[in-house]
Amino acid sequence: MITMRQATRRALNAALLAGAGLCVAGTAQAAEPLVKACAKDGQFVIGFSQANNAEPYRQHVNDELEAAVKEVPGFTLQIADGAGNVNTQTSQVDNFITQKVDLLLISPFEAAPLTPAVKRAMDAGIPVIELDRKTVGDPGKDYTAFIGGDNYKIALEAGKYTAKTLMPDGGEAAVLEGLPSSTPAVERLNGFKDGVKENTKIQVVAEQAADWVPDKAQTAFSAMLQAHPDIKVLYASNDMMAAGALLAAKGAGKDVKIIGTDGLPGPAGGIEAVAKGDWAATFTYPTGAKEAIEMSKKILLDCATSVDKTVTVDTTAITPENAKQMMGK
Repeated sequence: MITMRQATRRALNAALLAGAGLCVAGTAQAAEPLVKACAKDGQFVIGFSQANNAEPYRQHVNDELEAAVKEVPGFTLQIADGAGNVNTQTSQVDNFITQKVDLLLISPFEAAPLTPAVKRAMDAGIPVIELDRKTVGDPGKDYTAFIGGDNYKIALEAGKYTAKTLMPDGGEAAVLEGLPSSTPAVERLNGFKDGVKENTKIQVVAEQAADWVPDKAQTAFSAMLQAHPDIKVLYASNDMMAAGALLAAKGAGKDVKIIGTDGLPGPAGGIEAVAKGDWAATFTYPTGAKEAIEMSKKILLDCATSVDKTVTVDTTAITPENAKQMMGK
C-alpha cells in the first residue's frame, strides 16, 4: 500500500524527469545549423572584405582564396578592396549585408572601427570568419571564428633567432611596427621584444610604427640609424617594411641584419631577399585561405552546428639555410 509520502515523492520524481526531458529537447533544438539555408548542392556567395589590396601580402591572400574557391563548384567569391580605409571597408561590409551574402570573410584594416560592421553582419544571420586580423570581441561569440597565424609567437621566434643566432654577443636592435591600431602590429612588436629578452646583452634601442608601408619604413629607419648608428639588427613587422629598411641601411652605408615577416614568394618577396643575402631571415605568415574555405564548406555545405572558434596556421622560419629550396614552394 502506497503511503501519501511515497505518492508525493513519486510525483516529484516524475516531474523532475519530465523537466530533464524538456531540457534535453531544448538542447537538441538549440543545436541548429549556423546557416539555415545550408545544403550540399546549394549555390552560395561569399563576400570578402580585404583590408588593402595594394599590399603584396593581401594580394597573395586574394590569390589563394580564389584558387581554393575554384575547387568548390557551389561557391562564388566577391572580393571588396578596403583600400586601407576603415570607412570604405565599413561601407563594403554593409553592402555585403544588403546583398545578403551567405558568409562574410574579413581582414579588418583596424580592429575597433570595424567591430560594429561585423556585429551588424552577425545580427543579420551572416557567419563571419576573420582572417589574419581581429575585431574587438571573442570568436564564437562576437564573430564566428578567427583563422590566422599566431602573430605573437611568430615574432617571439624572430626575437629568439636574433638572441641566439644573429646577436649572441649582444648589441643594439630596433623594431619597425605595423599599423598600431591593428592586432598583428601590437602582437608582433611584443613578441619580438619578449624573444630578445633571452639575451640580456641585447638592447632594443628604437621602435617606431611605419604602418606596413616601405617608404615610411625607409624614412623611419634612416632616422633610427642617425640616432643610433650602432644598430645591428632590425626586425620589420612585415616584408614591405623590411624592404624599406634595406634601402635605408644601404643609404647610410650600414651593414644591418634585417628580419622580415610574411615570407612572400616571388621576385619581390621575402624568401628571395633571404636567398640573395639581402636579409638575415623572414618568417612566413600563412594566408589561412585554404582553412577559410574549408570552414565555409562546413558551414554552408555540411550544415555544421559549430566550428572551431580559432584556427592557428603554422609558420616557417626562412633563413639562409633553407631559403633557396623554399623559393619554388
